[in-house]
Amino acid sequence: MTDKLETAPAFALPATGEGEISSEALKGQAYVLFFYPRDDTSGCTKESIAFTGLKPEFDAIGVKVIGVSKDSMAKHDKFVAKHDLGVPLISDENGSLCEDFGVWKEKSMYGKKFMGIERSTFLIDDAGTIVREWRKVKVPGHAEEVLDAAKAL
Repeated sequence: MTDKLETAPAFALPATGEGEISSEALKGQAYVLFFYPRDDTSGCTKESIAFTGLKPEFDAIGVKVIGVSKDSMAKHDKFVAKHDLGVPLISDENGSLCEDFGVWKEKSMYGKKFMGIERSTFLIDDAGTIVREWRKVKVPGHAEEVLDAAKAL
């Protein structure tokens, strides 16, 4: 976790429930982008459900919460329906947003190296500035920690 002050990268990508989400449309509103490796895996499911559960509290303080992975819109739609998720999910199939936020990393599992999304979260203020970032996120308690940081904006 670091405190950096830099402008969030611009984006316009397809999202569940909204057609498209763009940084331009989010101007003037604080938002959270949580990047996760893959739909319907245990950690990603728990994280998405945790953010969904806190959505009313994020809404109350005017902060939009958006999940991001490289899954297709079809996979996102199934994931949302299966777990009744209440936060929009961006499909970054070509990986441009993952690259721009520096979350596309070499990972290792069972001795094999591969490229994947490092679970990371970014809190962006209403001016489009990244005010907090969390890297290598551990899911338990994370959504609550992000909510506390968002309340401090």
